[in-house]
Amino acid sequence: MTYLLDTHYMLWAIAESKKLSVRVKDIITNPDHRIVVSAISFWEVSLKNSIGKLDITGLSPEELPDSCLKVGFEIESLTAGDSSTYHMLKATHHKDPFDRMLVWQAIRNNYTLISVDRNVKKYASEGLKVWLDKK
Repeated sequence: MTYLLDTHYMLWAIAESKKLSVRVKDIITNPDHRIVVSAISFWEVSLKNSIGKLDITGLSPEELPDSCLKVGFEIESLTAGDSSTYHMLKATHHKDPFDRMLVWQAIRNNYTLISVDRNVKKYASEGLKVWLDKK
């Protein structure tokens, strides 16, 4: 099974693993699972860091891709197909374009999104498979 990590889970897995639940740790360390991080998450972190809305202790945004690769995560680019079909996501449960694109990438690529954001469950009607942590 392929899982797409929401941005906060990517950060926790790389920099604050104590915030991960046992269930999420089991998923991301299972060798039968493919764990994917979207390039959208790196853009989100970089933007929020540059405007002072996010501080990553001990890491800079440009170190995140290599850190993800080192722990065995795959990086999903934002493809032309993802971008050009984004309008097909009709539900608007998020105003944040980063959240919406992560949802769309998960739907379009048949990934299960790992998140603590309860709003993502509302996208099930659009075809999203989501694994919500009970944090």
